[in-house]
Amino acid sequence: MEQKIDLKEAFSEFKKQKNIDKNIMISVLEDVFKTQLAKTYGTSDNFDVIVNEKGDLDIFQNLEVVETVEDPATQIALSDVDDDFEIGDEYVRKIELKDFGRRGILNLKQNLQGRIMDIERANIYNKYLGKIGEIFTGEVYQTWSKEVLLLDEDGNELRLPKSEQIPGEHFKKNDVVKAIIKSVELKNNTTPYIVLSRTSNEFLEKLFEQEVPEIYDGLITIKKVVRVPGERAKVAVESYDDRVDPIGACIGVKGARIIGIVKELRNENIDVLPWTSNVNLLIQRALNPAKISSIVNDPAEDKIKVFMQPEEVKKGIGKGGCNIRLAGMLVGKEIEVWREVANQEEEEDVLLSEFNDVIDQWVIDKLQGIGCDTAKNVLALSAEDIAKRADLEDETVEEVLAILRAEFED
Repeated sequence: MEQKIDLKEAFSEFKKQKNIDKNIMISVLEDVFKTQLAKTYGTSDNFDVIVNEKGDLDIFQNLEVVETVEDPATQIALSDVDDDFEIGDEYVRKIELKDFGRRGILNLKQNLQGRIMDIERANIYNKYLGKIGEIFTGEVYQTWSKEVLLLDEDGNELRLPKSEQIPGEHFKKNDVVKAIIKSVELKNNTTPYIVLSRTSNEFLEKLFEQEVPEIYDGLITIKKVVRVPGERAKVAVESYDDRVDPIGACIGVKGARIIGIVKELRNENIDVLPWTSNVNLLIQRALNPAKISSIVNDPAEDKIKVFMQPEEVKKGIGKGGCNIRLAGMLVGKEIEVWREVANQEEEEDVLLSEFNDVIDQWVIDKLQGIGCDTAKNVLALSAEDIAKRADLEDETVEEVLAILRAEFED
């Protein structure tokens, strides 16, 4: 009897902790016992397993009354039953847990636990699979060097990898963190691996939906979001109602709406601009306040050339080249900035390719890759900007600058 009570308590405990539907739990329990009956008796076809919602369990074996038993699993001798029975009648015998033996009972408990864990994993997986792209807010439970562990209200684990954290972020236990549910993976019968992200474009988009009712209601649509997490982002929006100013609605009175988003993203600069399908116009809006003199956009080329006056170049490129890079991401092509030749002095500039005898070609390639095709293009930038944008060592940058400056010395 004690074994039956233990099993019932285990059943109730699993229902309570795992929040598994009663009908599913009953079905699982019936199936687990049917499986063990088949192992113990060779068949489960002539057994009835009855489980009620409280976890009470009864097992009955239906046996045919015969003169001589040939199959003990399905037959019982007439001499072993009451006088009320005749050959050919059905005799119902109640099975106790002790009839399974110690090994059988252990198998039952292990199989039940395994099945319930499978159900729980599937429930968590399906729950969060349907929440991909939604914002999750939870408390930090534990931090490691490569990821942060958060728990939901049911104690399920969610992970925020270092690669999905905004650069410079540091979390400690009990911190409240907001992130988007990026993916859910189910591997090798383990607990579902739920990945969160604070660096994805979708996270920024969802933050705008939360802060701007017109976006949530569909009056304003976010057409595209591009980010360099923690530094800068550009959000192109479009209004379907002429009476609604999409930029003003997103920013809010005195910046009231966007300030919360900026703080959530560790003071990431956010540019909100009106969307247009005209690529050249979109570039102009993306590089504002820098003024563009002209744009060369050949559909056959994978780069777009933007010409600016020298004094506008720094504003267009932005700190570390972030602004020009985001503009390129917005239109789907790399953008090169070229300085307008304003006078004869500017025309005396020298192409970088002319220095391939004193500067390694791979260095020239890197400089050209950030839009610096001439010596004065390079000299117009600071050593720090060149090193960061072109991914060059400080010593290499200084050597290049020395060579280029010497070219224009009297």
